[in-house]
Formats: sequence, structure tokens, C-alpha cells
Amino acid sequence: MKIAIMGFGTVGSGVGEILMNSFDNLAKKAGEKIEVKYILDLRDFPDSPYDCFIKDYNIILNDPEIEAVIEAMGGTVPAYEFTKKLLLAGKHVVTSNKELVARHGTELLQIAAEKNINYLFEASVGGGIPIIKPLINSLTGDDITGIVGILNGTTNYILTQMIKNGKTFRAALSEAQEKGYAEKDPTADVEGIDTCRKIAILASLAYGKYVDSNFIPTEGITKITPEDAKYAQAMGYSVKIVGQCVKDGNGVYARVCPAFISSESPLAGIDDVFNGILVQGDSLGDVMFYGKGAGKLPTASAMVADLVDVAKHRNTHIRILWAESEEGYLHDGSKQKYSYYLRVSGAAEGFEEYAAKKLPGLENEFAVIVPPVSEAELEELLKSSPFDGHEILGKIRVI
Repeated sequence: MKIAIMGFGTVGSGVGEILMNSFDNLAKKAGEKIEVKYILDLRDFPDSPYDCFIKDYNIILNDPEIEAVIEAMGGTVPAYEFTKKLLLAGKHVVTSNKELVARHGTELLQIAAEKNINYLFEASVGGGIPIIKPLINSLTGDDITGIVGILNGTTNYILTQMIKNGKTFRAALSEAQEKGYAEKDPTADVEGIDTCRKIAILASLAYGKYVDSNFIPTEGITKITPEDAKYAQAMGYSVKIVGQCVKDGNGVYARVCPAFISSESPLAGIDDVFNGILVQGDSLGDVMFYGKGAGKLPTASAMVADLVDVAKHRNTHIRILWAESEEGYLHDGSKQKYSYYLRVSGAAEGFEEYAAKKLPGLENEFAVIVPPVSEAELEELLKSSPFDGHEILGKIRVI
């Protein structure tokens, strides 16, 4: 099977490395040899062991020998146009591009179904952690009631440094950038955008209807303080940023937010750049997926696994249920009820029913956790006694 790689950056070069180093082993698993005929990139790679670099996308599109393409370009321009044309031309596409899948997955999967080919994207969520295939295969016998996950290694590393080493957000971010865990522009990570795209993909797969990431309430970690981390530890929680989706009647709730997670949860102990995804089913209970959620070779490994699947299903479409959703399918997130951690200014007198927590060194403030309320109900609660007259210094959902 002759293939092309589009984009030879971190992930694309990782795919090339695995295909070259494991050529014979992959041939046994796929039932045939997988040969890289073209690598598309505008840059030159004089030190690469490959000598098949091109700069014209149309060479790949118009070559009938190319049966499958690895899309490792990132973003949606020109990845969306290129991918759509390849699928329409009857070529399989494997991608790690979460932004493209989250925005255009419905359309691209529909084209793949019509052409009896495959559009696979295991690496788009969780890097090398297998989660897409279990959702569409292994867990289909169960009714998935919810998914909650730590889906971004950069933010998890930052929060680990804040919690365990008492660093400020800025100091932890700077260290993450120095170590190569965070980009020079970390906005997509720290503002929750990356996690939002991933939970949108998982929700769309789990429930079979498209969940638009543009309408998922999303909060980042920039407002979390070392004080919040101290209260979390003292109250038996960890602070994480999570993506969550919950089935509710004929629709779903979805959200990305910082959260207090109980120390008893398997997600609480996931630190540094690792990811964890907890799938909750009505029959099976909780299933945990854990591992490195990013990186050159873990992500490339997932893409190669999809490529082997393509080779095994040359003339068969792997059905992925992901249809358009009706208006109102994604519920109004403000109506979803959560318990809240509140960091409150002033004295704790009058807050006995909330088991107010005070910490040494943090004078004239305390923390409480209130029972589950909607956003509107929380606003009303904060206007009433005993909260009226107190400044709310911090607010984080409890999951």
C-alpha cells in the first residue's frame, strides 16, 4: 500500500520514523508492505532518510497509486480543503488534527461513508492513549452516561507544579515552556481550547451526534491561584482542568473548566504531562484510560495503528456513528448543577452549615463547598445570608 505524509513536523516525522524502523513488523500486522511514496512539506529536510519530498499537493491528489494519506499539518487551512479533496478522490485519510475533526468531522465522515473509505483520527484525542476505538467498538454494548477527562498535558503539568511546588501560574507556565511542554503562545492550552476540541470529539462519538465545540462553555486555568491549590489539598481534593460530557435525556451537557476532584477519584493522582479519561457506563461502571497524551512518538504510534487498520479494511468502510444534531441537543450549560468551592473574604462566623475551612497563613479568609446549584441559583445564593457582604475570592466547580 503506497501512502503519502502531509506535514513533516513533530508528528509527521514521527510517523515516518516508525514506518521506517518497523517496516517488516508492520507489514506482518497489515498483511502487506506500507510504502511512503511522497512527503509533502514546504520546508527542506536534507538530513532525512527519506528522499521523496514534494511541495505540490496535487501530485498526491492525482496519483492513483496513493491509497492512504497521513494528515499531520494541523489547523484547518489548508488541511480541511486538502482532506476533503482526498476523500472525494477515494483516498483514505488518517489524522491527529483535533481542530479539523472537531469542526468538520461530520462532513468528512459522511464523505468517507459515501466513498466506502475511511477517515480515522485515533490520535486526535489522548495522543497515544487508545480511546476512539474503544468508544466505537469495545464500549458499544454499554450506555455511556458520561465522560470526564484530563485531556491536556500542558495544563496538567502547570497545575501539578502549582499544587506540589507552590508555584504561581506564571512561573509554572514559564517552566513548561522551557521544557517544551508549552508553546510560545500557550493560549489554546491554558484557555481550555485544546481540551474543548477533544471533549467535543469524544461526546460526538459517545452519543452519535455532533457536539459543536464552539458552543461548549470553556474556562481555562489562568485564574487559579496557589491559595486555591492549598485549600484543595486541605479539603481532600486535587485541582485539574477537565473536559466533561454528560448524557441528559435526549441531549447532552458538555463543559471545560477547572475542577476540584476528590482524592478518591482515579483522575486525582494524574500529574505532570499525563492524561486520563474516565468513561462512565450504566452497566460496566467506570473505565479508565491513562497515558501520555502528547509527544512525537506516542501520537505517531496512534496514527500508524490507524494506518494499519486502513490496510486491513482496504475495501470496507469502518462505520463511525456521528450524525448532525438537532437544535437544543447540546443543553444550556448554565443550567447544569455543580457543587462549588468558594474562597471567601472575611470571618467564617455564620458559615457553620458549610463546614468553613481556614488555613494557617491565610488570614481574613476561608473556603466552603456549597451543594449542587445551577449558575443562576449560585448567584442568588451569594446575594443571600451569610454570603452577602463577603467578597468571593475564588470559585471552582467540584466534580
